Amino acid sequence: MDTKTLKAKFREKASKDYKKYFAVDVLEEKGFQRGICKKCGKYFWSTSDREVCGDPDCEGGYSFIGNSPARSMDYIETWERFSNAFGDMGYKTIPRYPVVARWRDDTDFVQASIYDFQPHVVSGSITPPANPLVVPQFCLRFLDTDNVGISGRSFTGFVMIGQHAFTKKHEFDQEKYFRDIYFWLTSGMEIPKKDLIFHEDGWAGGGNFGPCMEFFSHGVELGNQVYILYEMTSSGYRELDLKVLDMGAGQERFTWFSQGTPSIYDSVFPTVIDHLYKHSSLEPDFDIFKKFAPYSGMLNVDENEDIKTTWANIAQSIGCDVDTLKNVVLPIAANYSIADHSRSLLFALADGALPSNVGGGYNLRVLFRRAQYFIDMYGFDTSIGELCRLHAEYLEKEFPFSDETIDDVERILKVEEEKYGNSKTKAKKIVRSMLTKNKISSDKLIEMYDSHGVTPELVKAQADELGVKVDIPNDFYIQVTERHEAQKPEKKKKQQRQFDVLPTKLLYYDNDDKYDFEAEILWIKGNEIALDRTCFYPVGGGQEQDLGTIGAANVLSVKKYGPIVIHTVDEAIFSVGEKVFCTVNKERRRALTRHHTATHIINAAARKVLGNHIWQAGAEKTVEKARLDITHYVSLTDTELEEIEYLSNKYVLDDKPVVKTFMERDEAEKRYGFRIYQGGAVPGRVLRIVSIEGLDVEACGGTHCNSTSEVGPIKIIKSEKIQDGIVRLEYTAGLQAVRSMQEDARIIRKSASIFRVDKMHLVATCDRFFKEWKKGVKEIEGLKLELSKIKQSSLGDAFVEKDGIRQLIATIEGDSEVLRKTAFSLADDDSIVVLSNGKLLVIVCGINAQKKGFKANKVICDYGKGGGTDEFAQGVVTAPLQDTGA
Repeated sequence: MDTKTLKAKFREKASKDYKKYFAVDVLEEKGFQRGICKKCGKYFWSTSDREVCGDPDCEGGYSFIGNSPARSMDYIETWERFSNAFGDMGYKTIPRYPVVARWRDDTDFVQASIYDFQPHVVSGSITPPANPLVVPQFCLRFLDTDNVGISGRSFTGFVMIGQHAFTKKHEFDQEKYFRDIYFWLTSGMEIPKKDLIFHEDGWAGGGNFGPCMEFFSHGVELGNQVYILYEMTSSGYRELDLKVLDMGAGQERFTWFSQGTPSIYDSVFPTVIDHLYKHSSLEPDFDIFKKFAPYSGMLNVDENEDIKTTWANIAQSIGCDVDTLKNVVLPIAANYSIADHSRSLLFALADGALPSNVGGGYNLRVLFRRAQYFIDMYGFDTSIGELCRLHAEYLEKEFPFSDETIDDVERILKVEEEKYGNSKTKAKKIVRSMLTKNKISSDKLIEMYDSHGVTPELVKAQADELGVKVDIPNDFYIQVTERHEAQKPEKKKKQQRQFDVLPTKLLYYDNDDKYDFEAEILWIKGNEIALDRTCFYPVGGGQEQDLGTIGAANVLSVKKYGPIVIHTVDEAIFSVGEKVFCTVNKERRRALTRHHTATHIINAAARKVLGNHIWQAGAEKTVEKARLDITHYVSLTDTELEEIEYLSNKYVLDDKPVVKTFMERDEAEKRYGFRIYQGGAVPGRVLRIVSIEGLDVEACGGTHCNSTSEVGPIKIIKSEKIQDGIVRLEYTAGLQAVRSMQEDARIIRKSASIFRVDKMHLVATCDRFFKEWKKGVKEIEGLKLELSKIKQSSLGDAFVEKDGIRQLIATIEGDSEVLRKTAFSLADDDSIVVLSNGKLLVIVCGINAQKKGFKANKVICDYGKGGGTDEFAQGVVTAPLQDTGA
């Protein structure tokens, strides 16, 4: 059963037995009575006789604008009052989690406060950081991108205030949780109960479900309180042992409602909105906008199938024409979009994400380019980086960002701005070329955005200049996001092999330097063996497996399946129950161990040199060398590489201890934060933490040195940008690094010997030779051009006319470049030129010759072999040409 159907079925069930599933006693105690909406059919609770439920679609818009019944609060004050109120009721306030959800493998970003506690807390595998708790969690959702600014209530980034509790089923106090949120609404926000409406609803997600109570006032939903009580199984549903309270409400909604401003954005972004108006020539007609604001929620593109008619209806309702209304609303909406998108980028980039063409970074680039387009279109004299700094200053009391972090964010955005400028220049040519050929469909718009970064607004601007009509879908960015999500490869869970034996004791965690051990054989199948204990490290975490011997057999591979380590040998000459003596290849293990610890050291050094946005995106450790993929927005310079290498070796010489411990997940997160998830989400309740004091702390299962000095010298071999937002470093450590240095020295000595100079003068000598070579190449090109001109003058009279087409066939001296330039210089619309040097062959056919059927890629078959286009073809001759001038 899909989530939507499960939710609908449970809502119907809960509404029939509403006294069981909702806090009816509290509602009736407060004077609320149950009703059913004549428009949508939902059950709701209010203190007066009503026919509709209070939803904006049923209510006919918002009625609190300019007339809020709540206590007025600014954005930061909203959270302070909420936190204090719930603190008095026994809830502990915890800081927000990063919006980049590195502890999960099923999502890029946090989309709701409950994401903080999934899967580990919700499943009961670890304890929550507090219980009960409240949290101001910043969230990202990109499916509302087209609605931002227009609908008056939509964001791509917002703070979900979470009220959460995780309790055993007999301790779950739904009535108390509802009383607490009711107290906040009526005493914290000071909303009179006559202005509140509560909806009965159902909720479902991730196989779990339960009742939900939504709360509305004057046409706006302020939040909802979900009670996760059940899970769906193959045989039906069962009551959860751990029940969860999941109340989510937007800090933005609370603030907006309390102030009653025409749009939500004015109350949430006061300093940024003011800055944008001061740095533009816009003079909005706020009188018209204030009339429009109560109807703005009707323009939600994913809920409204006829936006054009809705615009017309709103215009008629407020007494102006549609064009006038749009001319007022759209620039203001652009201002709001810039404010929203820049704040979303601030949080995402500060938490370690990067704009790119892949993964979650794709949506960040959508936000940047949409915001930057509006800045250019309406002439805002500012930058997105500057706006991020303004956001950070305003939010400092609730969400402090360090100066270092903001500087890092501005550097990333500056590079993104340069990329946008380059793509825009290239895009104009592409757009003009396409517009002159055919009409651009919605699918083509999306393809152009995906392939070239061309925003639909840029296409529209170019189209207007050419007088070509282009219709941009109202939900363009929703379509882009959905298409991108659909293209993501589905993560397939590997089928885990099962073994009917006891878990393998992992001796390599007890002692990194243990290479010899005795074990008992528990299981044999073919050449595969399971031991009761092992020192052999299995392949995993980017580290190659150990090799060695089990008895007289050579170990060929080592793999771990759940708690069982399987050793593959060349010959299984053993029996179950036999005791065997085993030896790990010491030199191989040491090389792998050095490379693994070197990876942590280089990661720390790169973060120090490049900024806090550096995260591990992949790694591999072999005996010969290792590689580390890091998140970075540009290729590394030689200076940066030298700094990273220098700092890495300094850390080695500092002889810092490398501490390896096992720790409960919740304790590790509390102590070290989410930086521990460098290699992605790590399963399990207990984590192995590898810590290099003052440098790096990671959840890691690999083998490691006991101190940084054991790594030995580190040599970075090369660096390359392997995809947008990812840079790869290749390096060696220990003896492998020494060999690499020796090889470099050998190359330098040999090069100096060839040039017969001292190695200190090698660079200057190479530079001189290169400049002389370039000069020689340029002179040769000049001679080729002169030769081509001579050939042109001598062949100009050698054309013969046949069937209205001038033809030239000639054999001349020169290489392929001379042949090509000469052929093009001689050809015109009505000619065919065939030139050869006795071996190579080029053919150029003019446009009129092509129309008469003379296409270069076909004509070449008459003289030799080759291929090309209708205009130009090249290849080799198979027989001497008969010149037309002979």
